[in-house]
Amino acid sequence: METIKLNNGIEMPMLGYGVFQIPDNITQQCVADALSVGYRLIDTAQLYMNEEGVGAGIKQSGVNRHEIFLVDKIWFSRYPYDKAKALIDESLRKLDTDYIDLMLLHQPYGDVFGAYRAMEDALKEGKIRAIGVSNFTSDRFIDLASQVDIVPAVNQVEANVFNQEAAMFQYLKPFGTHMMGWGPLAEGKNDFFSNPVLASIGAKYGKSVAQVALRFLLQLGIIVIPKSTKIERMRQNLDVFDFTLTSDDMDNIRKLDTGMPCILGSHEDPEIVKWFMQYKNV
Repeated sequence: METIKLNNGIEMPMLGYGVFQIPDNITQQCVADALSVGYRLIDTAQLYMNEEGVGAGIKQSGVNRHEIFLVDKIWFSRYPYDKAKALIDESLRKLDTDYIDLMLLHQPYGDVFGAYRAMEDALKEGKIRAIGVSNFTSDRFIDLASQVDIVPAVNQVEANVFNQEAAMFQYLKPFGTHMMGWGPLAEGKNDFFSNPVLASIGAKYGKSVAQVALRFLLQLGIIVIPKSTKIERMRQNLDVFDFTLTSDDMDNIRKLDTGMPCILGSHEDPEIVKWFMQYKNV
């Protein structure tokens, strides 16, 4: 497994397993399966309502906790300092662990500075090893990163062949912040799995469309967290470190970039923000 060094010196796997939209009653087995085939990064969130399943899956796997890089996220309804501080302890209990490797603010709304201070304090207390943000647009990221004591290690955003976030790299780079991509397989949008460019490149290497897309993001330096409930697909998504895309391959895939999110929509769109406000009390 390839790793990347965060801005605080911690090593993080480049490819992990995401549990978004996986029901809690099957999360335990899915996480155990993912760890059994070689994943060592698990990404969850308070909003996913499956933290307990993640913790149980880690226990079931028998893999030493110190070999696993665990990512969790705080939902924006818990952003005031006191609520965020309490949520961190709640997540530690649900995950049945003494520490979380990387904790993120899930959305760029609400009292982000209060919640971020809670994460900074938890890091200093040894409850968290690294902190960062998720779904922060470049302007919101720069605002936060320029004013906090501990610069975010990661910004997790939608990143796939249709939304490559090339500009975001330039804004993260001065802070030493890495990009982590959710939705790396575009959730099948835009006829992803039958894309002729990806299929043609895959045929050269004996790889699937999904494997080519993941390899592309990895070569850009993006941490990826594909999701599947099927163990064979988990294996396939992990099998992307035995080939390298050429510069021509990379250029051809770059042409697929629309410059726009294809899964949820822009976090700068007022209608998207209004939609998120439905969940301000979760």
